[in-house]
Formats: sequence, C-alpha cells, structure tokens
Amino acid sequence: MKRSVLKVSGLAAVAALGLAACSGGSGGEASPAASGGAGDTTPVTIDFTWWGNDDRAARYTQALELFNEEYPHITVNPNFAAFPDYWTQRSTEAAGRNLPDVMQFDLSYLREFNQSGQLLDLAPYIEGGTIDTSGFDETLVESGVLDGKTIGIPTSTNTLGMFYNPNLLEQVGVEFPDAETYTYDEYNEFISAVSAAGQSTPEGYQVYGGGDYTGTFWFFVQYLLQKGITPFEEDGTLGFDEADVIEYLEMTSDLRADKHVYPVERGVALKPLGGFTVNESASEISWDNFLAGYVADSGTENLEITQIPSVEAGEKALFFKPSMLYSIGANTDAPDAAATLVNFLLTDPEVGAIFGTSKGVPADEEQRAAVEAPEGSVDAKVIAYEEAVAEEVTETTPIPVKGFGTIEAKWLELGENLNYGTITPEQFATEWFAEAEMATM
Repeated sequence: MKRSVLKVSGLAAVAALGLAACSGGSGGEASPAASGGAGDTTPVTIDFTWWGNDDRAARYTQALELFNEEYPHITVNPNFAAFPDYWTQRSTEAAGRNLPDVMQFDLSYLREFNQSGQLLDLAPYIEGGTIDTSGFDETLVESGVLDGKTIGIPTSTNTLGMFYNPNLLEQVGVEFPDAETYTYDEYNEFISAVSAAGQSTPEGYQVYGGGDYTGTFWFFVQYLLQKGITPFEEDGTLGFDEADVIEYLEMTSDLRADKHVYPVERGVALKPLGGFTVNESASEISWDNFLAGYVADSGTENLEITQIPSVEAGEKALFFKPSMLYSIGANTDAPDAAATLVNFLLTDPEVGAIFGTSKGVPADEEQRAAVEAPEGSVDAKVIAYEEAVAEEVTETTPIPVKGFGTIEAKWLELGENLNYGTITPEQFATEWFAEAEMATM
C-alpha cells in the first residue's frame, strides 16, 4: 500500500511529530541489548539532528512520519540548527562523548571527528545488509571512508559546474566557449571579452564576464586534481605547496590588473547574493545544486549549466562531492536502530521524492528515479547535468584535512584581499600556509 506523504511546514512540522527535540546521544531509553534494528521490535529511542532551515525541517518531518509508519518501535527525537551553530553543538557534545545517534554530517568535518574516535564504523551494517548501498556510485561511497572505516554515507551528490546567463550573453554579443574542450585560458578570454564590451544592466551596473574564481578553495582543489596532484594525503597533511598556490592565483592576474573580473567591492556589498545572482555577471563556477537558488535570486529561469574549464583540453577530473552525509555517533546505545534510520533516509523512494534535489541529486538510484522532474525544471536540469558528465567523474572525493573550515574561510578572506590589491599571490600563499599549519595540528 502506498504511504501518504504529509504536508507540514517549518518548525511546527518538527513539533507535529510529537517527539521531543533532545540534544544528547542515544535518548537514554535504549540499551545495547535493545538496539531496535529491523529484526528487533523492542521499543527504542534515538536522536537525529541536521542543519538547515524550516523548509528542510518540513521535509524531514514528512520522511520521519513515513519511517514511524514502517518502524513504530523506533522513536526518533529530531533536532536541527543553522550550519554554524550546528557544528558548535556537535563539538560540545563530542567533548563529552555524547553525540546524537544519527547526524547529518559534512565532508569537511569527517577527519576531525574521526581522529577522536567519535564516529561509528558503518561497514559492518553495510556488509550485513542493514544499510544498502547497492544503488550508489562506488566512488561516492568511498568519499565517506577514512582510515579503513566507513564513517559517513552520502545522501546526495554535487559536482562542480559552470553556470552562465544566455540573456546577458545575447546582450553583449559574446558566445560561451565549447564546454567540452575549453581551458582556463579560453575561459579567461571569455571573461575579458564580456567585461570589455562595456554593457550595463538596466540599473546602470556594468556587466562582467565572471568573478575571480581563484578566490574559492574548492575550485583550487579541483584544479589540483586536473593537474594530477593529490590535495590531501592519507595522513591528513596537504599534498601541495606554496608554489602550487601561487601558480593558481597567477592564472587570473591579468584579469585582475585589467579590472575585468567582477569588482570585489560590489561583491562584498551584495552579500549574501553575488554578481551572477543579480544578473551583473555572465558566468560563475559553483556546485550544480545551486541552480535552484540562482533561479530564485536572479528572477530568470533562463540560466544554463555546463562543464567547467580544464588545464588540458577535455581533462575535467571531476568528482562527486557529497552535499551531506549521514553518520552515527560511536557512543550510541542503539546502533542497529540508528543504522535502520540511516538506511531508510538514504534509500526509501518516497524520501527521495520528498527532498527532490534540495540536498543535491539523490545518491541512491531508486531515490533519484523517484524525483519528479518535469522537462525544463531546475531538478531536471541538475539531474541531466550530472548524467551528462558522469564519464568525467574520474576522481574520488578528497576528504579534507582537519581544520578545513578554518583554512577554507582564510582562503576566501585572502582572495578578497588579493582582489582589493592589498596583498600579492606570494603573500597570499605565505599567510594561508601559516594558518593551515596551525589549523591542522
């Protein structure tokens, strides 16, 4: 019998479950003898937490209602927070070894929590069949493996794409390069041609070809992979040096000198929006699931996504980055129940229909097939893009070093300073490596 999908919204949706939003791990009612797995109907309570907004809470409410119908003996205490607050809460809990049973997790924090033994190895639950990853891309599953342990399983995928605005390109009279073969040099020429055209928006702002892409750390990681360089070593150290950073930053030095990249002053003033989202910049590299936000913020559905440039023509070296993973706290008293919830959220087709591509393209093939994506819709475009570049996904997702959040933020800060002209690429590299040395200790 087909289950009903409830339509509940916002914070009230979580309360509608009739479940207390506890913050501690394992709920206090479970014991190792009463683990609450699929073959055990002993009542058990587990905690589940995620980051996000009211919209995501509403979707999780629907998913947990379905879970409760199928596993009425497992009570789930839901809780969520905004992204920055979320990790502050997890760090506090980790200090007392009191993490929630099931957590939405980010790739950037896997190594840090793994080093202190805070996350449960999920491999036995995959091998035993409690968690089914048969519908997952193998390289995607490997992204949650560290030190031989599966400590996270992705819910969905993102990969980098190039977004461009056909309306602006028609206005300036410049065509986008051949997406399959263009290099960074050709992309730079495109940026320069659009910016040099001297066109303006109806509000009087100049139209630019793109921003300075070197100011984003994940784009540098992608560049390293195209160069055949491993960004992060198995032992948690960096696989590149200052010379690699300087070489990358120098790629856009002429664009900065000619003032052909989107102005940093305007970009800072627009935050949290950006030049592309306000139709002042014709292109932008980003994660493919950003399309929905771009369409909403720009006010136009006429936005396209295509392949990123490469160092050598046609060599993309793409990777599927999990937009988020599920992990289980090593301190859980109910690992079987926790693994049962993880499997349900990862593989149930109706859960896939509930979330669509709001967390990225579902990692499981049955969930992906359940997404309603009318032709021309945002979901359809994102799914079609990932299918189109599947052969270009040749790399396993790099698992970031400890302190990744800190060094990523430092890269962004220094990138702005570089565009303001207050530092050189050499100073950028020196300052960033000093920060990285402290953050990864």
